[in-house]
Amino acid sequence: MADVKIAAEIRQEFGKGASRRIRATGKVPAVIYGHGTEPVHVTLPGHELMLALKTPNVLITLDIEGRQELVIPKAVQREAIRGFLVHLDLLIVKRGEKVTVEIPVLTEGELGPGGGLLEHVLNALPVEAEATHIPESVTVSVEGLEAGASVLAKDITLPSGTTLAIDGEDVVIQVLQPQAEEPAAEAAEGGEEAEATA
Repeated sequence: MADVKIAAEIRQEFGKGASRRIRATGKVPAVIYGHGTEPVHVTLPGHELMLALKTPNVLITLDIEGRQELVIPKAVQREAIRGFLVHLDLLIVKRGEKVTVEIPVLTEGELGPGGGLLEHVLNALPVEAEATHIPESVTVSVEGLEAGASVLAKDITLPSGTTLAIDGEDVVIQVLQPQAEEPAAEAAEGGEEAEATA
């Protein structure tokens, strides 16, 4: 998985006004924490950060005024309407360390005869993985599944070194019965009654 390098500046100003001024310059306020260290407040370049966050659970090497720190995004706050970055919480990780993250669940294949409606009960699967080898996503085959079928967490094949961080019996995907359309005969009867009362 890609390791992105971003330069960070230590932040001296705090509060809503300071955060607004930071965002006005195209930067994003963030806080770095973890491994028993005091939280460090920094400012990050907005454009580089947006590009990095296109990869789920991206591993970022921050250059904090000459000191390197390996982090992953833990909480990303975006503006509700336009979606620009408002604030970021970054968790310090060490190479070889296990972390708990959520990875996107993708599906492939065609449902069985009779179709059905595919419902993602979980859009992201909580897993534990080595910090520098977090899978970008996991793909589940729904080939041939019929209405009433479901895929449990334990049924999903995970990459080597990755384990489930939820109960294996949890439903991740299920196939719902297609909604039955109103029979045409009833609709026709309704039409005749309407004519009789007109």
